[in-house]
Amino acid sequence: MIREIHSDEIKNIVKAMLIDVNYILSKDVCAALDEAAEQESDGLGRHIMQQLQENLQVAQKDRIPICQDTGMAVVFIEVGQDVHIVGDLLEDAINEGVRQGYKEGYLRKSVVGDPLLRENTKDNTPAVIHCSIVKGNKIKITVAPKGFGSENVSKVFMLKPSDGLEGVMAAVLETVKEAGPNPCPPIVVGVGIGGTFEKCALLAKEALLRDMDDISPLPHLAEMEKALLKEINSLGIGPGGLSGKTTALAVKINSFPTHIAGLPMGVNICCHVNRHKTTIL
Repeated sequence: MIREIHSDEIKNIVKAMLIDVNYILSKDVCAALDEAAEQESDGLGRHIMQQLQENLQVAQKDRIPICQDTGMAVVFIEVGQDVHIVGDLLEDAINEGVRQGYKEGYLRKSVVGDPLLRENTKDNTPAVIHCSIVKGNKIKITVAPKGFGSENVSKVFMLKPSDGLEGVMAAVLETVKEAGPNPCPPIVVGVGIGGTFEKCALLAKEALLRDMDDISPLPHLAEMEKALLKEINSLGIGPGGLSGKTTALAVKINSFPTHIAGLPMGVNICCHVNRHKTTIL
């Protein structure tokens, strides 16, 4: 049976989610930070971790942004094929929610309308929207505002099939080493393997949405996640890039079939403020 959902519902939930996600970090990321702080043996690194924890508490208590970079809004939306959206167009409703959320939440407007002319849009729109049609009569919305200190050090690699697992791991480590302190570690590393040039980047972005304790169901990827996290945390970059054993909180790898002639992969790095929130209408 077809279910009608008014575009105002989508607009209002996007607005509320973007405000909340910039003030309150998800429980799984907070838990990962708490665990890392307990295990951090480096004196300076431990001090930085404690400051990060205090910052999270202040942001939640006082309803202020966790970070001054409140990101470019990235929205993933899954629309059930039995849903009929009435009112405004879906994209317009999402962008209006972004516009109102960044205004009412006093969130920094960081989007420029033209990447070369650099004039600020003054309302943080447009959002980057990824939409898919799924079974059912519900709409699943995930917001993931992305700061650019970490986005700027992310990379796409077009590897050769012969590079294999070792080549993928080397590319991830190369990206993290070159990033150094710039993405505000401890970081979360999203890796996408397969598909095409653009698909592997999207896979890496989606990997950042997974819970911190979510392990890949594919044994070889689960082993890679574990091995890469160990290698990254042995680099000594540490919290804030000031040394320590906690350079990354997690590594998450998503994969997709690809062409026989290629091995595309993307590495999307996020700072410890790995903001994401999901609601189902």
